[in-house]
Amino acid sequence: MSRTIRKIEKLVFDLPSKKRVAAYARVSSGKDAMLHSLSAQVSYYSNLIQKYNGWEYKGVYADEALTGTKDNRAEFQRLLSDCRAGKIDMIITKSISRLARNTVTMLETVRELKSLNIDIWFEKENIHSLSGDGELMLTILSSFAQEESRSVSENCKWRIRKNFSEGIVPINNSHFYGYRRSDDYGFEIVEDEAIIIKMIFNDYLSGMGFCNIRDKLNDMGLKSPSGQTWHEMSVREILLNEKFIGSAMLQKYFVSDHISKKKIRNKGQLQKFYVENNHNPIISKELFYKVQEEMQRRAKKYQGNNNHGNRYPFSGKIRCLNCGKGYKRKTSHAGKTYERIFWNCSTYIRFGKSACYTKQIPEDILYRVSAEAMGIDEFDAVAFDNLIKEIQVAEFNKLKFIFKNNTEKVYEWSDNGEFKASNCNSSS
Repeated sequence: MSRTIRKIEKLVFDLPSKKRVAAYARVSSGKDAMLHSLSAQVSYYSNLIQKYNGWEYKGVYADEALTGTKDNRAEFQRLLSDCRAGKIDMIITKSISRLARNTVTMLETVRELKSLNIDIWFEKENIHSLSGDGELMLTILSSFAQEESRSVSENCKWRIRKNFSEGIVPINNSHFYGYRRSDDYGFEIVEDEAIIIKMIFNDYLSGMGFCNIRDKLNDMGLKSPSGQTWHEMSVREILLNEKFIGSAMLQKYFVSDHISKKKIRNKGQLQKFYVENNHNPIISKELFYKVQEEMQRRAKKYQGNNNHGNRYPFSGKIRCLNCGKGYKRKTSHAGKTYERIFWNCSTYIRFGKSACYTKQIPEDILYRVSAEAMGIDEFDAVAFDNLIKEIQVAEFNKLKFIFKNNTEKVYEWSDNGEFKASNCNSSS
């Protein structure tokens, strides 16, 4: 028998590729216990994914967020971007409510990822979104999750409003400027800060304005309530705060709904409660109310008597040279306790940046620059109406004042509140 020798070519086997798996975790608060929970979730999912031989660990995306809406979650957005880029095959998350509390948001996300053939495994419910019954079950369960979120929110609101009606003043922070939390959970005066508060009230009553007080505090090297440099709005908020006379206005703000959790200023939509003699005052009621009266007097002086029927001195006076439209007054919340007022092009307000790119101008800047242009120490609405024909906005941070005698002055202002005269395109 003759032997046959055959050469064997190299065999190539298609080994199954590993499934690229990531996890998503979220907690709803910045409290220490919640942050510890977030850290524990990250550690748990890291170990879970890496122990499976057929899985490739692609990381844990973790958000500390107040809401379950996707716009407020940076890590969730990054996860979706990586999924769209083809970097992930499966996502693990603790439960439906962790991914989203809103049924619409949940289904939008699941359907988009399903179109990319990306599976989501919800551990608690033991549901895979790519399974046959996955979307039906998700629709039902996410509706329950949304209703549960609404119910919890309503219970919290009821408890808070009941406390308000009984005059119970909440202390949300361990340190409120001028006070600290005492052993009996009340207010205890911080003497060093109380001195600053008294100085602010007395300086304002002596004739100083928000900006002058701000400059004085910064020149002294003092930190604002936020630990940063002082701004005129932080000075204004000190002067308006009734807590410094031992009182407390409750329900100044309320949460719009359980999904967005947007905080809205209470302008009469809900009942307010005023608690007097709640804690030791830093200033006298007499000083506080004198300051409020002075603030109203100055506000009326700023507004002045307008012969054109306009509500504000700048109404009808500011024109955008980019689109030709006038500027309108807008109010925005610059924090939890106060508002900031700006003027912006009406085209921008209505149609957005794509229609007109001009920049909003803080109202306090307009007051100060206008006073400088008129050569007076403090803005006067009557003088402004008599002297100024128009303010033109042609470029970012540049204002051209057109006087009724046909002279012009140009000023440049910066976002930090500073401004200076500019020689370009000006005449006298």
